[in-house]
Amino acid sequence: MKSRIPFPKFTVFFALIVSTASAKPEAMPAFSWDTVPRYMHVRKVTAFTPEEIAHLATFPLITFEKTTGAKEFGSTELGTEMAAQAVKKLNPDTKILYYRNILVHYDCYQTDKQLKSITAPFLADHSGNTKLVRNHVPAYDLSNKAVEAWWLKNAQSVCSSPHIDGLFVDGNIKALEKGYLRRQIGEEKKAAVAKAYHRMMAQLPQTLGKDELIIANLIRARFKEAGLENLDYFNGSYIEGFEHAVAGMSREDYVAKGIDAIQKAARSGKIIAFTIGSKGYADTDMDAEKPKARQKKTPSQDRFTYALALFLISAEKHSYFMFTNGFGVDGSVNKDWMKQKPELSKPLGPPKAPASKNGYLYKRSFQNAEVEVDLENETATIRWIPKK
Repeated sequence: MKSRIPFPKFTVFFALIVSTASAKPEAMPAFSWDTVPRYMHVRKVTAFTPEEIAHLATFPLITFEKTTGAKEFGSTELGTEMAAQAVKKLNPDTKILYYRNILVHYDCYQTDKQLKSITAPFLADHSGNTKLVRNHVPAYDLSNKAVEAWWLKNAQSVCSSPHIDGLFVDGNIKALEKGYLRRQIGEEKKAAVAKAYHRMMAQLPQTLGKDELIIANLIRARFKEAGLENLDYFNGSYIEGFEHAVAGMSREDYVAKGIDAIQKAARSGKIIAFTIGSKGYADTDMDAEKPKARQKKTPSQDRFTYALALFLISAEKHSYFMFTNGFGVDGSVNKDWMKQKPELSKPLGPPKAPASKNGYLYKRSFQNAEVEVDLENETATIRWIPKK
């Protein structure tokens, strides 16, 4: 059994009822240090072309985002299934995750029809307005037991497919952050939603079955334990919003705390799906405090080197890297998504030891690379050593 990340004292109650998400070795994604291990997170409303499927089949771990195939096949559920079937035909070992947001309602699923029969499924403010997320889309009232059952049933149904290997759970930060929507819905309702979230996540491993992977968008330095206090529900964490400084922290301290959390999770055997933006700090509604003012203008190659180096000083077995300028690949939105940086094909080899840290300077040696990261100056170097 994989080692567990201890719960801090304030989550002891949930530790008593959680059955730790743990996967059989054969359920885990393939992993190798031969080159940089890669992750893919993608959506396309139409069907993927044969060329695109061939590219996707080179990845050990894929999340098909909301709207995948929805225009072509009528729903995200069927679109995900069709994409998964096509990839599995070429590479049966690729692990494929179905995307669901635990709080935000995106109207692109077949199961949304069933939601219409549930009384008051969405959170509402004092005026009865339910368009609370970015003043545009609704949020689920997880304290409504009918919503809880509906959400879990859909996750179980789709993940029962032999072509889908597990679930990607998004929206965790919104459910857990005490201040998110509290003004609109009140402190009591917000607390009830957070309690229901824990109850649902505790049920999820049993609901899906032990052979299914569960990855959450969870680790954030904004939390006291950077999300590790809730990671026992899941097989691993997706990483985004990695460089935003919130809660009064400096950028350097925020990133350093995030690195520490990722390292701890990875060393405990958790999957890390490390996703980082090619254009600097991703502007999300939860992780940004004036991001445009804080963003450093960096040449694209320097940005890639810095992003890859951040991953390499954090990575352990079952850590995977994605460098992206967006997940949507419809039409001409993201022309370069199938292009690969040459560094990702260079021989890497296993790490010789964990990264060393001196203030904001990190160093780590691999069999075929020397990595150095300076958080203060947002710079990095990777010296590739020719393979003997």
